[in-house]
Amino acid sequence: MTIRLYNTLTRQKETFETLEPGKVKMYVCGPTVYNYIHIGNARPAIVYDTVRRYLEYRGYEVNFVSNFTDVDDKLIKAANELGEDVPTIAERFIDAYFEDVTALGCKRATVHPRVTENIDLIIDFIQALIDKGYAYEAGGDVYYRTREFEGYGKLSHQSIDELRLGNRIEVGEKKQDALDFVLWKAAKDGEISWESPWGHGRPGWHIECSAMAKKYLGDTIDIHAGGQDLTFPHHENEIAQSEALNEKPFAKYWMHNGYININNEKMSKSLGNFVLVHDIIKEIDPQIVRFFMLSVHYRHPINFSQELLESTKNAFDRIKTSYGNLGHRIESSTNLTENDNDWLNKINAFREQFIKEMDDDFNTANAISILFDLAKQANYYMEEQNTSKEVIQAFLHEFDQIGDVLGVQFTSDDLLDEEIEEMIQQRIQARKDRNFALSDEIRDRLKELNIILEDTPQGTRWKRG
Repeated sequence: MTIRLYNTLTRQKETFETLEPGKVKMYVCGPTVYNYIHIGNARPAIVYDTVRRYLEYRGYEVNFVSNFTDVDDKLIKAANELGEDVPTIAERFIDAYFEDVTALGCKRATVHPRVTENIDLIIDFIQALIDKGYAYEAGGDVYYRTREFEGYGKLSHQSIDELRLGNRIEVGEKKQDALDFVLWKAAKDGEISWESPWGHGRPGWHIECSAMAKKYLGDTIDIHAGGQDLTFPHHENEIAQSEALNEKPFAKYWMHNGYININNEKMSKSLGNFVLVHDIIKEIDPQIVRFFMLSVHYRHPINFSQELLESTKNAFDRIKTSYGNLGHRIESSTNLTENDNDWLNKINAFREQFIKEMDDDFNTANAISILFDLAKQANYYMEEQNTSKEVIQAFLHEFDQIGDVLGVQFTSDDLLDEEIEEMIQQRIQARKDRNFALSDEIRDRLKELNIILEDTPQGTRWKRG
């Protein structure tokens, strides 16, 4: 089987072929750390963590780099408003970012470089662009000569003439052409800054990713990824900078995830529908948020609402219940019988179908459908009078494998305390004694404690409501 992914650069699906056999160099644009991340930031974090997990599942060694923008206009504004310095704010929200995305099941990148740790590298990159005639200094600022790069617009599929119509020189800018963009900003009074050949200042936004991708991954990388909003101008400018300097393609494949709407409206502060991950995961299991994000193909827009999250929770709970019943049933299962070979073949077919769907541009939506089908078949199997440990273990293994790629777990970390455990055993005994009044009373008491019981052919199960 071969992985095929949609390349924004060519606007078509392409066969995935790495620069070096068995290895993937992947760069994902990270957050600007001036506040807690919102639900829109969470989507690329989850999507590209899943892409990475799947590539590793398929046997690739993935060098995954995702940066932190820890100095820019937003951070400086936040520092002025809060009366703190930029590094303090950046450090606080980097810690908050890790807390949030870890809760969402995201693994840490191989490297999380920061702008402030790579200033000398960025200055050298800019100076090299100046030396090659692609950039110029003007009053302490440094700008990129956009028209000097012949391929400008190839990622966003726009021509220079189309772009020129929407650009103008703002008051205070010293650039020679409206299309030129800033590489280095001269420092204003009181701003954080670094010494450079052009005076005290700080990097522009676009240059940081070009410089750090080159340092940590090389001149050409396999996958560059981020949100759809980064296609232009950020990624377009990265291509112009990197390919002008290195004289090589910057990235073979460009991946972009779709937007998030809140209750069918575009998320924005002005509409008051700005949802922070820090807040939402206090109310909703982070695994449910992740599962929800993966229920729609990454390139499509997704609508975020409480109703849809509740529906996702119910669906996820059905899978967890099936998984839990398998784990309980294994204790009473016997050795493999001849008839069980058909079930093992069915489970293998699910694995093959999962790979087929994920190979097709990382289609997590279809992969989740397979997960529900797997749970359905597991439930059918457990209706049989005799079950084998081998088949149960095969079902559990497949759940675990798919869950690991999707970044979710189907086990529960919650443990009943001794009092509730004793109540459940009392109710089981009451049912055996046909004391249904006491059985119902215990059920109601447990319900008050947010414990819901389910009486199944395999025995009594519980879950938190």
